[in-house]
Amino acid sequence: MRTRIAVGAMALVLLLAGCTDDVPPQAAPVPVETTEEVKAPEKVNCDARASFRPAGATPAPGKMPAKSYMETIQKRGRLVLGTSQDSPLFSSRDPFTGRVEGFDIDMGKLIAKAIFGDETKLQIRVIPHADRTTIFNDGTDTVDLVINTMTANCARWQQVDFSTTYLVTGQKLLVAKDSSVDSLDDLKDQKVCAAIGSTSLANLQKAGTAATARNGWGECLVAFQQNEVVAISTDDTILAGLAAQDPFAKVVGPRFTEEPYAVAISKQHPDFTRFVNAVLDQSRRDGTWKATYDKWLGTLGPAQPPAARYR
Repeated sequence: MRTRIAVGAMALVLLLAGCTDDVPPQAAPVPVETTEEVKAPEKVNCDARASFRPAGATPAPGKMPAKSYMETIQKRGRLVLGTSQDSPLFSSRDPFTGRVEGFDIDMGKLIAKAIFGDETKLQIRVIPHADRTTIFNDGTDTVDLVINTMTANCARWQQVDFSTTYLVTGQKLLVAKDSSVDSLDDLKDQKVCAAIGSTSLANLQKAGTAATARNGWGECLVAFQQNEVVAISTDDTILAGLAAQDPFAKVVGPRFTEEPYAVAISKQHPDFTRFVNAVLDQSRRDGTWKATYDKWLGTLGPAQPPAARYR
């Protein structure tokens, strides 16, 4: 049974790879397996959840301030969002419509609507998980922002600016339904999959787990279904989406990390970070955040938007 599911999963992965919204020409991703420790950037003390306070009243859609980065986006006619297509419930491609959709995509739509008055003026660019911070480095504004289940931490603040936190989650395990595993302690010397460039992978390596890296969560799911790994570990909200695709999988254990998700933006555009924070503030006040949460994540239980913290 698991073999048949794995074949179906691989077929779905191949289908998704062929119909992206906007993917630069590149070779097909090659699965990577590694136990090599990823070197973390130099530690910096900071409040990773504290962002830049909004600057005054939010401008009306279509009337962005002169010389602001929002005006640049407005003149271009679209907001470019960097994200993935294999994070179920957050940013995954519907195999029937071909559209990438989810909680993170709807967060992007809120920002597009605030700039243009039209949420459809959102261009989705699928990027590798490992490129979520480095994509801003060339200064060409390949994407305007990244919304992709991305944890704001002090190390990443050295590379990008972050918005205020829009969701808090935590890392757990996905295992086979008949497994007795309940925590990382039960997985000594057994392979556990996480995505390249994720804090989940770094957390596994820090815990001394035999971490196996793949290019994304879809590839981790295929590896799990082919019995190449005994578990997948990432944030419980992502795991819930993966478990929904495999009736022989379950999410187990308590959270062993806390992951504050935030929007990543180039350090060259602090005015845009302040604008995004204003949009997020509005979504907390007017109920939009809660409606979006209930739409995509309501089955995980009730939740309130994280309170904004500012520097």
